Amino acid sequence: MIICLNFFCGVTSLERVRIKFCGITNLQDALDADCLGVDALGFVFYKPSPRYIAPLVAAQIIEKLSPFVSTVGLFVNATSQEVSEISELTKIDLLQYHGDESPEYCESSSRPWIKALRVRGDEDLTREILRFRNAKAILFDSYDVEKPGGTGNSFDWSLLPDQVTCSTILAGGLNSENIVDAIRRVGPSCVDVSGGIEATKGIKDREKMKDFVAEVNKLDI
Repeated sequence: MIICLNFFCGVTSLERVRIKFCGITNLQDALDADCLGVDALGFVFYKPSPRYIAPLVAAQIIEKLSPFVSTVGLFVNATSQEVSEISELTKIDLLQYHGDESPEYCESSSRPWIKALRVRGDEDLTREILRFRNAKAILFDSYDVEKPGGTGNSFDWSLLPDQVTCSTILAGGLNSENIVDAIRRVGPSCVDVSGGIEATKGIKDREKMKDFVAEVNKLDI
């Protein structure tokens, strides 16, 4: 499967940081993001989330996107059958596992996948990265005992390993005010934002989306 725009290639002096907007719930937000040149859109297929979207609705939105944006389906401890059925219905490009999935489980799908690791400081991130070495990318997010993601809070970026050989995605509490500092300090392949570009949970704010993209693009080479 070919991923649009080489979404998860590593960042070098000749490349830019990719942008993923997650928690898309409606067509207008998706089209606005598409027009802004966002590289990927994330759809949350985890029912307890305020950003949950029904697979059929996601499929209808994805049909209307340009061919230059990748689509990502977020799952949390879903069954293999559920992931397979939703993937086929929506035609998403990548899977994002945001729960307690094992490497073997993640590798059971034919689609490329991302593994989210929630950073809290008492885990060996280098070991975890090696466990999921076959991931298309590793996503670093904030830890919350009650939420698997979408906390709206950032984490201590200094907890990340100094040397990470795989493609990385930085998430957790990002917005237009802190994104430049985050990129300069962490050097991710991609940045992932949800709450930082919202008017209310699940509904994006076009001006916030625009400002976020503009700030990331300040770092373009």
